[in-house]
Amino acid sequence: MKTQRLTMAQALVKHLAALRVEVEHLDGSTSVQPYCGGVFTIFGHGNVAGLGEALVAEREQLKTFRAHNEQTMAHAAIAFSKAQFRQRIMAVSTSIGPGATNLVTAAAVAHVNRLPVLLLPGDIFATRRPDPVLQQIENFAQGDNSASDCFRPVVRYFDRLTRPEQILTALPRAIQMMTDPANCGPACLSLPQDVQTMAFDCPEEFLNPGVLHWRRPPADARELAQAIALLRGAKRPLIVAGGGVLYSQAWAALRAFVEAHGVPVVESHGGKSSLPWDHALNLGAIGVDGVSAANELAREADVVFAVGTRLQDFTTGSHALFPSAKLLSLNVQPYDAGKWSGTALVADARVGLGQLETGLQGWAADAAWTARAKQLAQASNERITALTRNVPKDVLPYDAEVIGAVRDSAAELGLDSGTRDVALCAAGTLPAELHKLWRASLPGNYHMEYGYSCMGYEVAGGLGVKMARPDQESIVFVGDGSYMMANSELATSVLLGQKMIVVVLDNRGYGCIERLQRKTGSPSFNNMLDDCVPEGGERSTIDFAMHARSMGADAVHVKDVAELKAAMVQARRAKRTQVIVIDTTHTRTTDGGCWWEVAIPEVSTRSEVRAAYADYAQAQTQQRV
Repeated sequence: MKTQRLTMAQALVKHLAALRVEVEHLDGSTSVQPYCGGVFTIFGHGNVAGLGEALVAEREQLKTFRAHNEQTMAHAAIAFSKAQFRQRIMAVSTSIGPGATNLVTAAAVAHVNRLPVLLLPGDIFATRRPDPVLQQIENFAQGDNSASDCFRPVVRYFDRLTRPEQILTALPRAIQMMTDPANCGPACLSLPQDVQTMAFDCPEEFLNPGVLHWRRPPADARELAQAIALLRGAKRPLIVAGGGVLYSQAWAALRAFVEAHGVPVVESHGGKSSLPWDHALNLGAIGVDGVSAANELAREADVVFAVGTRLQDFTTGSHALFPSAKLLSLNVQPYDAGKWSGTALVADARVGLGQLETGLQGWAADAAWTARAKQLAQASNERITALTRNVPKDVLPYDAEVIGAVRDSAAELGLDSGTRDVALCAAGTLPAELHKLWRASLPGNYHMEYGYSCMGYEVAGGLGVKMARPDQESIVFVGDGSYMMANSELATSVLLGQKMIVVVLDNRGYGCIERLQRKTGSPSFNNMLDDCVPEGGERSTIDFAMHARSMGADAVHVKDVAELKAAMVQARRAKRTQVIVIDTTHTRTTDGGCWWEVAIPEVSTRSEVRAAYADYAQAQTQQRV
């Protein structure tokens, strides 16, 4: 067996640089591409000498990108994978200590959303010769404990390498987990800085790995028969499309199924863009921030067919939205397929939909149900047009009007926003508004991190999307509160020449949570900037446009929706990152929606809280427990 004398870090980097994957594109064609799109890193004493030396030697085969914050560079890597439908990854390398722990929140984002990212934090010396090293956390009871152990609960695979040759098994296992459709998620290889630099005789076959292929597991025959029987008995079926539709590239199979059987579709945050927004049987957003038509059908359906969704509480109205429906769950992950004690169909979404066709020939939903769904979908789209174009004068705009201006600005240049733009967001009121109102014509053109709903994901995520989809416009919608959480990758986008458009909606505080605070009976407290000024303090005068310009972006503060639309036209023509700031009000779209369980205190001196608790207790009686 031929070998090369390499350090552990050199073997790791060479393997990643050589690794290829078969990627399926939107049109169904395939190509072989590098599995790892690059490595984001901020060097420190835990990775600069070992992994850093290896990366510089392979910089032509595996690109290295410098960032400004460990958490947000990981967000960018996660967004890259999401935009690639999980088919490709990026790696993230940090030093030990704070560099490593800064990744933990991002690891949780990837874990909840079932997204792959390879985390490579530095770790303390395996030899323990300089123990305790700078930034080392000392556990008085566990000598082998380090900051990297924080990753164990929030990754799918964790390994701490204590010998250089361990990379031969650890890295393939991490990749196996990240490419497993059922268990896909973040993997962490914790790399002690001395082990990174240790040499061993590396087999050359490790440096020439085979091409990766995504498996598509079919359904069990017994489960398939049960699913077919359940659907054949349905008169008012409803499909809930989740992120699994996109990750399995099942949009064509879904469309064929819907049109063959007349079944209306509603979309979770993860599944939005599974069908074009104007498909006759696409009712749009479901759940707590769903449109009226989608939730109306959900309450009346006799069978809910959940395809690739983990049935998060925003999708199910905290288990109160489907009062009498039987549940069928097609999911590649048995854990998700078995939720609600429904009928499970464990399979790849695309394969499973195809298998169902064999036993469903001649079956269709009740004709009146299908016709009603089409009427509701058309009326809903007309309502969305009105909401996003009805801009009152002399008052601050709200999110719907901003969304409409961003969308319609594409037409000024002869472009179709539904196919051109990838809209991205993560937290606050904006996810609800975008779920209802954004129009996506192509799979993946709605990019919402709403599994962990991590404030600070947005700007970094927009960078990752642009790196994954350079020919599309990466448009970030972000509130002022989330922008302040993390914005430094604006500078990275300029540094890397990765242009994105960031629209900052400034309502002067945490408007979404303040509204929830008041709805649950509490007074406005500690959320809005002007309410949080103590004696001797000063009111906030943050100039977001000036801040963005200081980061290297072009930025402007517009006074109204008309100026926003004009600024968007110019931003689309630009070659570098653009930031547009607009003041907005706390108004929200009141159409649609459903109950969401937020616990209310049983005892309070406030009459508003007691009234909210009475409503809460009544709503709980509608839950399916």
